[in-house]
Amino acid sequence: MGLRSSSSREYLAYTVTWSGIAYLLGAAAPHNPTRSAQLRNRARVGAANTEPSPLPADVRRQDVLALSWTSRHAATLMPVLAELARDGQTSLLLDLATDAAERCSAGSVTGIELRSAPSDLFTLSGTAEGLRLSDDEHVVHVEGHDVQLARLVRLLSVLLETSGGCTQPSWRTLVRAESWLDDMLSTARPHTVLLSNDTSPLGALAAHAAERHGANSVHVQHGAWTAESAAWPALHSRDIIVMGERDLTLGRAWVRHPDAEVHVLGQPRFDVLAGLGREAQRRYLEKLLALGSRRAPARIAVWACQPFSPDHLKSQADLLLDSLGEADGDWGLVIAPHPAQGADAFTSLLKRDGGPLVAVADPRVGARGCLAGADALASAYSTCGIEAALLGVPVLEIGPPGERTLDLAGHGLATRCLDAGGVAEALSALREPRTPIPQTALDAVCRWRGDSAARIARLITDRAASAKGSCNSIHQDAGASASPQDEGVSVR
Repeated sequence: MGLRSSSSREYLAYTVTWSGIAYLLGAAAPHNPTRSAQLRNRARVGAANTEPSPLPADVRRQDVLALSWTSRHAATLMPVLAELARDGQTSLLLDLATDAAERCSAGSVTGIELRSAPSDLFTLSGTAEGLRLSDDEHVVHVEGHDVQLARLVRLLSVLLETSGGCTQPSWRTLVRAESWLDDMLSTARPHTVLLSNDTSPLGALAAHAAERHGANSVHVQHGAWTAESAAWPALHSRDIIVMGERDLTLGRAWVRHPDAEVHVLGQPRFDVLAGLGREAQRRYLEKLLALGSRRAPARIAVWACQPFSPDHLKSQADLLLDSLGEADGDWGLVIAPHPAQGADAFTSLLKRDGGPLVAVADPRVGARGCLAGADALASAYSTCGIEAALLGVPVLEIGPPGERTLDLAGHGLATRCLDAGGVAEALSALREPRTPIPQTALDAVCRWRGDSAARIARLITDRAASAKGSCNSIHQDAGASASPQDEGVSVR
């Protein structure tokens, strides 16, 4: 097994090497290592002990237990926890991030306690029992080739045995994390476990742990969904909070909890959008592009990136830079790294001779910290495209036919641009007055009233009260109070 090239700091793109393919097809490989040199160098080897570290003695009873392992989770959940704190509800936020840039802070809000996972929780690699099989008669025929199932299991075992941090933990890490979470839930005894991803291993683990301990599980969608978002999508929580009406279909199709409900309550991370300082963000963009005595270009596009492979990044960069040179007006480009990327992923892209001015935003700023000051935002499928559309910033969904996008263009929130000529045409058209986007079209993608965090917090507390028998039925109370007419919908 090996790794494909990626601009992401943490997400690992596993692949089967050519020697692995030969092994599957029957070649002898008595001395071949199971992992490529690159994957071996990434491996984190931990102690053989599978017992979780003892819990700190001062863990107190909490109303809500929240889990975060990326900056997007923290930004999504913290507004909800702050609203719960205002209502007298205490929260324990478990920071499971293994990338320092993804760690979160509880700030100064009283009632929110922040704890980190044990430092060695995600370092466990090692063998997975029962997966080191010998060749036998179990064979499948694929396109004229015989594939030994035992060898396929052996390749798959490499993934289960490899620790890839919090996003791709090893099997031994998951066993250990499950025990640690059980102890946390037994000690804190929350009425709710709050998540922003329950499709990945840690989220699914937490949702099922919540059910075992009698706590309600609430999942708040942190990024836009598409049918291609996951090869085997599943939502394990009891209450699923989605951004817009279009997410209902996928939400209903992906739920696994027998009593799951899907609620359209918007995105708490977007509640602060109305208060963004457009002038300050514009000054930031202009400062990035003003080289020496040269003034900044009159018009600025922001490229909200995704953690693509280097080749994919280069193709999108070439498309944008070619189009900016063709478009009417004086254009510059600011590259905004995805939170999982570092600025060094774009070093080679800045070495292009001639053409429009281009600069890279500080990864800590990202697209969210500067899109309000842009004349246009370009992206393939960044959730920042939704934020830009809500703020009235023109959005271009870029990439050749077949490129994955959020289909904002299908809702009238963006312009689909297949090539450099299409981008240039769309940018040139911005000189003309734009027709306002209807509220119904915006609501289809994201319900935005500035009160999503408060409504989600109300749903959590109403659900907890209902569980104690102090409110009316869950369907009437939580659904009605959290989602009044035209302000969100709860759907079973």
